[in-house]
Amino acid sequence: MTTRSNTSLAADPGHARLRVEGNPARERRFYKAYGLTISSELALPELEPTAPAAADIVIAVGPIDYPKPSLEAGTAFRFEPRQQYLAWQAVGAFLISDACRIIVDPAPGIDDQLIAFPLLGPVMALLLHQRGLLILHASAIAVGGRSAIFMGDKGAGKSTTAGAMISAGHGLLTDDVVALDLSSPDEPMIVPGFPQLKLAADAAAAIPIRQAEVRPQVHPAIDKAQHRLHGGFSPDKIPVTRLYILERGEKAAISPLPEIAALSAVIKFSYVTRFGRPALVGDFATRHLRHCAGLAGRIGVCRLEVPTGLGRIDEAVALIEKDLASDDRAR
Repeated sequence: MTTRSNTSLAADPGHARLRVEGNPARERRFYKAYGLTISSELALPELEPTAPAAADIVIAVGPIDYPKPSLEAGTAFRFEPRQQYLAWQAVGAFLISDACRIIVDPAPGIDDQLIAFPLLGPVMALLLHQRGLLILHASAIAVGGRSAIFMGDKGAGKSTTAGAMISAGHGLLTDDVVALDLSSPDEPMIVPGFPQLKLAADAAAAIPIRQAEVRPQVHPAIDKAQHRLHGGFSPDKIPVTRLYILERGEKAAISPLPEIAALSAVIKFSYVTRFGRPALVGDFATRHLRHCAGLAGRIGVCRLEVPTGLGRIDEAVALIEKDLASDDRAR
């Protein structure tokens, strides 16, 4: 396993980089995301740069002494209380240690852009989970002092609905990985991620998002383009107001779910459940259930029917705005 590299200041500290002495091909960059300072040997332009500082998370590149996934299996996961190993045969391997360090072992010929997809998705989600946050596979938007979290199955339109809300003048909190701080059970808070939204080509064409840079497609199998926002991002924590499960319908409609269905939905769309029961090692299973039950009981979950067809997405936006405005808890 790789050891921690020594570092020295690079010639241009204004770019928030350090030269990695043990790895001359790599520079250490500093970023902010999820309220944390991240030091990384990988270039992660998706994140907001920041000045060099004591890092909450260190991302290093080096070998990992775990068996790589076979071509047939494609993936390999291993979960322990203090270490979690995730590997994708086509991309590379990732080892999370003590909820603060990630070692990345890229597959041959894979560049940083493609590595960033699992690193800033499931790998980061699992690390944040290990740090005590409740992580949902969802998108979140700030609307004034209120917020909306969009959950749903693949293709339900989570990012599309978030994009329509941004186009209407609201702020992105986070896309794909929604981190919730439940340290105060009476006021669950959304921790902002970073200013990027991933949209399919048809959604991007139908929803004008001003001040967004569309980054080049990194792999033919990835059908969504990364939209780096230069406006429309909300950088501050905000209380959770609404949790919506998106479904397709004939017209825009919102209806609350019964409490037991709300709990089932939060569990289903919590990110760690994608890895199954083995990921909830030690006391994580008890804590995770407590967090899910607390969120479902405090906030509840609503079914949000979104009209089929991108031409009617504004109907859902208007209904969401009206629903949030009527919430007494946010006054």
